[in-house]
Formats: sequence, structure tokens, C-alpha cells
Amino acid sequence: MTDELPTPIARYFSATTPSQIADCFTDEGVVTDERRTYRGRRDILRWREEVGQISFRQDVLALGSRGDLAVVTCRVSGDFPGSPVELDHTFELVGDKIARLTIA
Repeated sequence: MTDELPTPIARYFSATTPSQIADCFTDEGVVTDERRTYRGRRDILRWREEVGQISFRQDVLALGSRGDLAVVTCRVSGDFPGSPVELDHTFELVGDKIARLTIA
């Protein structure tokens, strides 16, 4: 399934370090996760460093769209209460970068 993802999104899901993930975003990129919003690559890097302290795995289940947005449904499992969960990752792309990501 990941081979069907747009390149910036595939890069996001294949990244293995917080800095590789932050590099997937525009300079002004925005992430909303667990009702918190992170703005800019530095903030996104800090978010991924925090998230990286929890052991988890993401399995892509589906790719869809909502207007100009790409929606990727993932099963997320790991060392957190309620695991596993299915979450929608809604991406707004600008060129070869992610401008906005909302995880819900």
C-alpha cells in the first residue's frame, strides 16, 4: 500500500528519525496530534522526539482523499493505552513537502 502513496507522504511514513520526519514538512508546516498543534520544523522535530519515546508501529490500511487533501488510515499499535487504534492522517501537500498534517 505504501507504494501507492504520494511521494511526500511515503517519505513521511518511511522516515526513521525525528529529523527525517521534520524534513518532510515545509518550513511553516503544521501538525495537529492529540489536540495539540505544532508549527514549523523545529516544533515538529520536538513533537516527533516526544512521540519517539513511545514504542509504536504504524501500518497503512487505506489511502483516500477529501478534496485536495490526502487521507491515510493507519493502524497504530504499541506501548500506549488503547492500543491498537485506527487513526486518519490527513495531509495537505505543497509541492514535494507536507504543509499540514492532522492526526485524528
